[in-house]
Amino acid sequence: MRPGIWAGMLLILALAIGPAWAQEPTPPQADDASAYIFNTLLFLIMGMTVMFMAAGFCMLEAGLVRAKNAATICLKNIALYAVAAIMTWAIGYHLIYGVAPGGFIAPLKGVWSAEIAAAPDGKYAAHSDWFFQMVFVATAGSIVSGALAERVKLWAFLAFTVVLTGVIYPIQASWEWGQGMLNAEWFTGAFGAPFSDFAGSTLVHATGGWAALAGMMFLGPRRGRYAGGRVHPMPGSALPLATLGTFILWFGWFGFNSGSLLSLGNPEDAQKISKIIVNTNMAACGGLLTALVATQFAFGKVDLTLTLNGAIGGLVSITAEPLTPELWQAIAIGAGGGLIVTFAVRLLDRLRLDDVVGAVPAHLLCGLWGTLIVAWTNPDATFLAQAAGMAMSGAFVFAASALVWAGLKVTMGIRVSPEDEVNGVDAAELGMEAWPEFANVGRGGPR
Repeated sequence: MRPGIWAGMLLILALAIGPAWAQEPTPPQADDASAYIFNTLLFLIMGMTVMFMAAGFCMLEAGLVRAKNAATICLKNIALYAVAAIMTWAIGYHLIYGVAPGGFIAPLKGVWSAEIAAAPDGKYAAHSDWFFQMVFVATAGSIVSGALAERVKLWAFLAFTVVLTGVIYPIQASWEWGQGMLNAEWFTGAFGAPFSDFAGSTLVHATGGWAALAGMMFLGPRRGRYAGGRVHPMPGSALPLATLGTFILWFGWFGFNSGSLLSLGNPEDAQKISKIIVNTNMAACGGLLTALVATQFAFGKVDLTLTLNGAIGGLVSITAEPLTPELWQAIAIGAGGGLIVTFAVRLLDRLRLDDVVGAVPAHLLCGLWGTLIVAWTNPDATFLAQAAGMAMSGAFVFAASALVWAGLKVTMGIRVSPEDEVNGVDAAELGMEAWPEFANVGRGGPR
């Protein structure tokens, strides 16, 4: 399908739906006004902080791909954010919060109304809540782009993003955050507790990881990556950019986790948010330092890229429960993520699964680890319930993603041609390069 048709379909969809936002409840008066204001500001400020994570993903991925593919990665990251926003408005928000208690999926009637199905009862502005939830959806989409970099077609990737952000992510998120089936009586009775995922180790990060893994399996590795039965390194173009991206993601995570408390209306909430931010920071430190030391022992030299991913792995690991751990426990949880990131890369290479930026180890595997370890610090959770919730969410996301990738592969195709892959997807998809004056220094001048 031609790119223009996709753009036209999205435009027609937006015009057909119309801005049918739910009416804001009457703002509270007197004593409740301060809580209303602070709760609303929490969503807006932390939402903008999480939105800045899109820049972090963009810089991290642009630094870890080769120069001939960096501009396309930039385009994918900013475009997927816009797609996620439109799809959350059109479909996703209703699917997340319109589900019946204990249900599987929100009723299809009303899906296209774009209403805010869970308008708060005067506790905060409805649009602020919608904005905060939307940037989480965009984060899940960002995880996929880096894993499939350097060989996936631009329009195939964006088509997948439409389905991921509009349907796949919202359905599985509704099972927990919409009080769907992972909070049902049968689930609690069978596994001893409801599923618990405070800010999305499974619902956001593992979801992006499962979607990326399915795409990697259908795409195959980059040309030459495993030629001759050996792993051939393909270094990124700008490690300083990747480092900057990691710092930005680290910063954005403070909003990601603390905003998920969903309230800042009293001193107790302020104390909780403070603890969440500190635990988040310490988990990242634990993951980074563990990866730094582990790469020195495992490979004889420190690996910067794995060290950066160690910080991200620590952040993902603490996301499922950043409130209940003590500081030393947060460091230990993050350290577990750092170890996973360090050694999972070799496992993927043995399986010939080519993950350009290490998204599967950092987001999928660390997301699963972080979700399971919730039961260590949260007395209201059980290991059995955590494992069951992870398995149900993962099975749905992976199967649904595989179906979408398979459909795209047989219809519009998902991989660029061998010639375009060799020359770079920037030239093939955009007709431009990220660094045209520097990309070919020492190679006989510009192409």
